[in-house]
Amino acid sequence: MREPFTYKGTIPRIVFGVGTISQVAEELHGLGRQKALVLSTPFQEKEAQRLVEQLGSVCVGVFSGAMMHTPVDVTIEALRVFADAGADCVISLGGGSTIGLGKAIAYRTDTPQLVIATTYAGSEVTPILGQTENGIKTTVRDASILPETVIYDPELTYNLPVKMTVTSGLNAMAHAVEGLYAQDRNPVSSMMAMEGIAALHKALPAIIGAPRDPTARTDALYGSWLCGVVLGAVGMALHHKICHTLGGSFDLPHSETHAILLPHTVAYTEGAVPHLLEPVADLMRTDHASTGLYDFAHSIGAPTRLKDFGLATEDLDKATDVAMRNPYWNPRPLEATAIREMLQMAWEGARPGSS
Repeated sequence: MREPFTYKGTIPRIVFGVGTISQVAEELHGLGRQKALVLSTPFQEKEAQRLVEQLGSVCVGVFSGAMMHTPVDVTIEALRVFADAGADCVISLGGGSTIGLGKAIAYRTDTPQLVIATTYAGSEVTPILGQTENGIKTTVRDASILPETVIYDPELTYNLPVKMTVTSGLNAMAHAVEGLYAQDRNPVSSMMAMEGIAALHKALPAIIGAPRDPTARTDALYGSWLCGVVLGAVGMALHHKICHTLGGSFDLPHSETHAILLPHTVAYTEGAVPHLLEPVADLMRTDHASTGLYDFAHSIGAPTRLKDFGLATEDLDKATDVAMRNPYWNPRPLEATAIREMLQMAWEGARPGSS
């Protein structure tokens, strides 16, 4: 017998396909906007400037200071630029850091957002904003945070470095995997989750062998879109809580942290809901989703040890304490001793079940 469920769609307008970058001006017109501020990280500033040159008078400038974990002080600086330029919308060109900044601006101003996704972050299709202040990362969910339009042009990902492709793809998979056992899961989100996971499971190894393969890049972008939709449709649990803790309090890199932790957070939870994670185990052709995810990540060269990113062993106790504050719902409740043991495994890079 099917469980009762509630589903409410939150998908923005999606423009997907090779060459869709050429439709930015048309999409801005559809939003009734003509004074866009283009956002980027310092790394993608040249691409942002090039976009401004291509769009001409509908852009009023570039803010290229987007940073990981969306620091509030950066948002305040960007808001000043937004106001001084007389902007009436933002174009977020990039991945999670830039998308987060666009969301932070929209949350405070209700300005429309157009996202041009260049990684597999997935956050571009969620009404969720994660931001950091005083070393603590918090999240807020609000309708004003959801971008109005997202452009997915696979050609923009052809030059995404393989290492970044791997961790960004696993970050997307983490959204969908956790969505499978979310408290408010439903048949629609679970179907999207498995479709997204399967697309990335197929695409990532292919990209390693041929980084500019159009089919693999398109599949990866399609998978990341679906995984992002899942993140926006249901609640987050242990995995995202731990990642937010390590990112906000220890400034660990976002996608790498997701990639490392995913097998371990799944191992923590899997015993409580094995039937919900069985489709992942079946896809990975293994008995347990946690070991299948670990072996898959290892096979595509993903990082596996938190200690390789500057986290000291003495930080694990503090991380446990922070994670236990205001814990997210999880099928297996958060237990301090077990969380500390899980973090130790992830710090060492041990395969789940090997201790």
